[in-house]
Amino acid sequence: MVTSAGRSTENAPGADASAEKPTRVGRVGLWLIGARGSVATTAATGLAAISGGFAPATGCVTDQRVFDAVPLPEFSELVIGGHDISDVSLAKRAEYLVGAGMLPLHLMEAVRGDLDEADARVRPGYHPESGGSSQAAVARRLARDIEDFTREHRLDRVVVMDVSSTEAPVAPRPEFDDPELLLAALEDPAQATLPPSSLGAYAAILAGAPYVCFTPSPALTIPALRELARQRGIPTAGQDGKTGQTWLRSVIAPGLAARGLRVLSWAGANLLGGGDGATLSDPDAVSGKLLSKNRGLESLASGAATPLHIDNVPDLGETKVAWDHINVEGFLGSRLTLQTTWSAFDSMLAAPMILDLARLMALADAAGASGPIGELGFFFKDPWGSDEFAFAEQSQQLAAWAHATGERVTAAGAQDRVATW
Repeated sequence: MVTSAGRSTENAPGADASAEKPTRVGRVGLWLIGARGSVATTAATGLAAISGGFAPATGCVTDQRVFDAVPLPEFSELVIGGHDISDVSLAKRAEYLVGAGMLPLHLMEAVRGDLDEADARVRPGYHPESGGSSQAAVARRLARDIEDFTREHRLDRVVVMDVSSTEAPVAPRPEFDDPELLLAALEDPAQATLPPSSLGAYAAILAGAPYVCFTPSPALTIPALRELARQRGIPTAGQDGKTGQTWLRSVIAPGLAARGLRVLSWAGANLLGGGDGATLSDPDAVSGKLLSKNRGLESLASGAATPLHIDNVPDLGETKVAWDHINVEGFLGSRLTLQTTWSAFDSMLAAPMILDLARLMALADAAGASGPIGELGFFFKDPWGSDEFAFAEQSQQLAAWAHATGERVTAAGAQDRVATW
């Protein structure tokens, strides 16, 4: 197979695995909302590097052996496009990430052509201050972009994924609980009823595309939108990617509980710069993030005090630092403490998860799944369709779901082949 940039993928990691897979999900579009941001650029760079044989798929869960028999699309079968309000190209963003010490220069240069091609597939997004049109008209335009992308690139399906900046929670409105009221309000050009993340989710519904929310933004949390998604029968997954500190918490907390230890308090702090740091310096925007980050810990360490704060430290750039101080009661009232420090490029942790989710949601769509895919809670701080937060259990559920879903896809493919004989 040859990539869109003309390179052979015969020696790419995992490139020969499809020979053992009885059925393929097909060629899949990954439509990123926030397509020119750091996370999207890192994902696009990584996808091109993996597909071109320049790098292994380290950090991609779906590249592990447990998924070998699952008929996932190959990395080389993923095509990136998206929406953004920024005019900074993917290649320019990648150059910035090289300067920040995150992306290797030689790798970025090797896939520059792929980044330029992906950037050419990015369309103007929605800015709430643009005015002029109703939100319904904007949503129809966004949906047409997704549909055009599907046709132009001969895709079997498209997964829409929100990787844009975090938005503040929204106040309740009557329209949010009634699909008919919501649709009527969206037709009024004098109203901006939905926040951008929710309008993007609505566009995915109109396009009939599987939808993933990787952020803590309102997105598909609005009940009327969830009902519209249910009526359309699309698979959904979210919310808020579990990249670092929250993932570590979901590993440690069940371990303490299994030892019969009682967590008294679990205090945390996040220090980050870059675009995320600037966005989360807004008290309204950070409030939703704090709720999302703490939800799992409140479940896993029930009764413990869980203070958490997030600080913008601009000189950290793309690096995210997380501290946790855990105070635990043990045998005969004895105390022990555990402190953890986490420092990483957050986009490097998020990007492989973006590729994993694209492959898994394409599988879900091929199997005819609809509604929230709770087993994909493995990837999220605040999972839709699941109350499980312990990472080991989530890992087992994910693998079991992937195999069962893959078997349905394979069986459907076998039936199709019999029907054509």
